[in-house]
Amino acid sequence: MERRVGTVSRGVRCPIIREGDDLAKIVVDSVLGAAESEGFEMRDKDVISITESIVARAQGNYASVEDIAADVKAKLGGETIGVIFPILSRNRFAICLKGIAMGAKKVVLMLSYPSDEVGNALLTYDQLDEKGINPYSDVLSLAKYRELFGENKHEFTGVDYVEYYSNIIKEAGAEVEVVFANQAKAILDYTDCILTCDIHTRVRTKRILKAAGAKVVCGLDDIMTASVNGSGYNAKYGLLGSNKATEDKIKLFPNECQDLVLDIQKQILDKTGKHVEVMVYGDGAFKDPQGKIWELADPVVSPAFTSGLIGTPNELKLKYLADNDFKNLSGAELKAAIENSIKEKDGNLVGNMASQGTTPRQLTDLIGSLCDLTSGSGDKGTPVVLVQGYFDNYTD
Repeated sequence: MERRVGTVSRGVRCPIIREGDDLAKIVVDSVLGAAESEGFEMRDKDVISITESIVARAQGNYASVEDIAADVKAKLGGETIGVIFPILSRNRFAICLKGIAMGAKKVVLMLSYPSDEVGNALLTYDQLDEKGINPYSDVLSLAKYRELFGENKHEFTGVDYVEYYSNIIKEAGAEVEVVFANQAKAILDYTDCILTCDIHTRVRTKRILKAAGAKVVCGLDDIMTASVNGSGYNAKYGLLGSNKATEDKIKLFPNECQDLVLDIQKQILDKTGKHVEVMVYGDGAFKDPQGKIWELADPVVSPAFTSGLIGTPNELKLKYLADNDFKNLSGAELKAAIENSIKEKDGNLVGNMASQGTTPRQLTDLIGSLCDLTSGSGDKGTPVVLVQGYFDNYTD
């Protein structure tokens, strides 16, 4: 019988994960239990996706603000440090800032404007245009910012992040000075010990600062790369990808977890005879059209995945074929022609006009975005997502 359904994404409920839990067994049991209770079967090329959060929880990958402070002080000297280009987030950065400030006597906080790297806005371009401010060159003091723009609260959170971050630094025992600039070198007028907090542009920012003569340059990916006083850590990403756990503790991005995805893949094969793909995912990679927020605050969408998820889609655009190659066909004849084109398509469609508009992104980024939207970030209780039919096409 002809399949009538394409891709299906299911959130799978699991127990609350604690440190030391056998996560592979829990994931496998939960997915197979869901299949039994909902009456569906596992198939080859299904994708089992696990949120990075429960992986890190099972690993016990946590660090305290005191741990962060100790590492910052050891690497940046503990005097005046420039903290530049942080994202505006209570969950992602505020608690990191608390630890950073505890490791310094003074923090010069340099905020990008009109928005941070992932789209959280301090201001609008209309406000800048009205006041004649050039964000590519102008450096604003806090006093000048307030004079020109007053108080600006985040559209969704209602937080004035300038005041919020300033208070965090002062409450941590450090002096604070706030400036607004988009050129990394601007911070060198205040200090030569810099912690750059951008995510996806960090390599370029470090290069610019080092070339400009900065004494010490670290990124968030250089802090908490090894255990401090028995804490968790992430050797590759440091503080990048971390989230607030408590008022004084963060959950770090999961450490090496390739063995986990391979273990789950093997267990499913042993129990069902089906070869599935498995990935760990964090933030999806998409942009909110209302708030202009780019969702990807993690350093990558997927820190671990099985080999079948390497690469990008290789698909033909059905509407292109229907409107061009087979515009004179209809009904069964059109269906047969399109099916034949899919069956005979090249293994690499780069440059082929019939593939235009087919989203040439990494499979892990596409599937991770689907899973992030499916699982949500609140109380759904589905930290595992099963995606079926993703690799199907019109001929299946």
